[in-house]
Amino acid sequence: MSLIKRNDVLFPSLMNEIFKPDWFGGMENFNSTMPAVNIKEHETGFELELAVPGRKKEDFNIEIDDSLLTISSELKTENETKEENYTRREFGYSSFKRSFTLPESVNEDKIDASYEDGILKFTLPKKEEALPKPKRMIELS
Repeated sequence: MSLIKRNDVLFPSLMNEIFKPDWFGGMENFNSTMPAVNIKEHETGFELELAVPGRKKEDFNIEIDDSLLTISSELKTENETKEENYTRREFGYSSFKRSFTLPESVNEDKIDASYEDGILKFTLPKKEEALPKPKRMIELS
């Protein structure tokens, strides 16, 4: 016996076209404004990277409140072209807001951030008591 996946919708491609969010255009990249995130853990801390190309350092708002790291940005662009018979004005807005709950092991006072080549990078060092203890020899008495 083989399993067969069934689609009970009559004319599935037609239904997909009707319920697409891009009826009026301009929404086809609806979910693309949220930056991709990489989180890495090391022995001494964590590393958090967000892919946000095309921005400047001044475009970011970074806050820590009650062990909650919040990163937000709002980018506004405006272009205006004036010719003899017409004026064309284009504008766009792009924003995002991401929040991360920091573990208790992170030393919030020593968090460092940098932005280079479209990557917003955070270094989140661990507290001294959370660092791994070095091996030690115990002698028998």
